[in-house]
Amino acid sequence: MADIPESAITEKFLAGSGPGGQNVNKVATACQLRVDVFALGLAPDAYRRLKTLAGSKMTSAGELVILARSFRTQEANRADARARLNELVDAALVRPEKRIKTRPSKAAKARRVDTKKARSSVKAGRGRVHLD
Repeated sequence: MADIPESAITEKFLAGSGPGGQNVNKVATACQLRVDVFALGLAPDAYRRLKTLAGSKMTSAGELVILARSFRTQEANRADARARLNELVDAALVRPEKRIKTRPSKAAKARRVDTKKARSSVKAGRGRVHLD
């Protein structure tokens, strides 16, 4: 789990849609979490992966904006926003495995050609029967 400094995070509570009935109109329960990505001190490749994963959640100023409004309480929405932030940063820190290029062997190529020839002869045998 990524260690995110509190100084990089700013929280704001808004009136949001979602569960809560009439309470939704009166109480600011939705949590908007803003994170300064540069304050996280990520490696350049991890930053690129985070930018790709975040998509439209990332602003041009390098801020990651997460809006949580699934729950009825501020505390639950705040915990949800922080959990989603941690998941996103953890996913960005995982370096993808390099693909090792492979080639089919000579025997595999020969098998492929043989099956193609067999299939071709089966298909050639179909059609009208000519009585000569």
